[in-house]
Amino acid sequence: MKILQPTDDAIRTAADALRSGELVGFPTETVYGIAASAIDRSAILKTFALKKRPAENPLIVHVISLDQASDLVTSIPDNARMLAARFWPGPMTLVLPKSSKVPLEATGGLDTVAIRVPRHPVALAILAVAELPLTAPSANAFMGLSPTLAEHIAPKILEGLACVIDGGPCDVGVESTVIDCSGGDPVILRPGGLSRRVIEAVLGRTVLLRDSNDHRAPGGYRRHYSPRTPVRLVKKLGEFDAGIGFAPPQNIRQVQLSIDPHDYARALYSSLFKLDQMGRLEILIEMPPDTMEWEAVWDRIEKATGEG
Repeated sequence: MKILQPTDDAIRTAADALRSGELVGFPTETVYGIAASAIDRSAILKTFALKKRPAENPLIVHVISLDQASDLVTSIPDNARMLAARFWPGPMTLVLPKSSKVPLEATGGLDTVAIRVPRHPVALAILAVAELPLTAPSANAFMGLSPTLAEHIAPKILEGLACVIDGGPCDVGVESTVIDCSGGDPVILRPGGLSRRVIEAVLGRTVLLRDSNDHRAPGGYRRHYSPRTPVRLVKKLGEFDAGIGFAPPQNIRQVQLSIDPHDYARALYSSLFKLDQMGRLEILIEMPPDTMEWEAVWDRIEKATGEG
């Protein structure tokens, strides 16, 4: 059985596999990821091959602390330290100038590296036992839906993993917010589990949201995070439509999600997974509110429709 409960023995099994250059599925608070040693070029290349991910698409390196991150970068600006002090561990990724310890294979050939400290206790336990920084893109095929439950990892991905540690449902449900702090003013490259409003509150200033098709950030493609079934945005679900809305379901092919943006995000991918399994011709999604708190949800929905 490749999916293991998060016992001490399972954590050691995962850590041993990672130190041996193998790939491991593990939970974070955002989504399940494919973990590999961030200083092992061979393991990193295995990750790209398993996901069929373009080589220029950088990976996020997961570390256990800001001290460990310091070994992987040449500098940490004051604004990045402020954000790390407030939001790590958590769903925030900082893009910083990389050191020579990080292989170019992990950064898509860039001279910057994306780093975060995950909040999930299982991810932190594996990082502690493995004593390695870990790349961990979402445990899906490139452009596919990110799994927020261990059982949603596709069989083809599962085949390439030494094991998966089951940490239960992901609490955030969408990927981390990526903030470029590598030079000049901080800029959000990808909206995610941390809203722009709270970032601005800590920095005491307005933070720009760059075009999310910027390939310096993971997920920077016009189509991404997509089920196999085509997705389309609508103002309102019809009686016989299949899709996601805010009102009570009118048929068994509809899913009602919360008007709270955090609860909505937590359930979005799993709801799309459920609808995708039904094999419908199309999945419709009611337009959510157009406010700063919904930026990550809008980004994921537009990527799912190919309109991002």
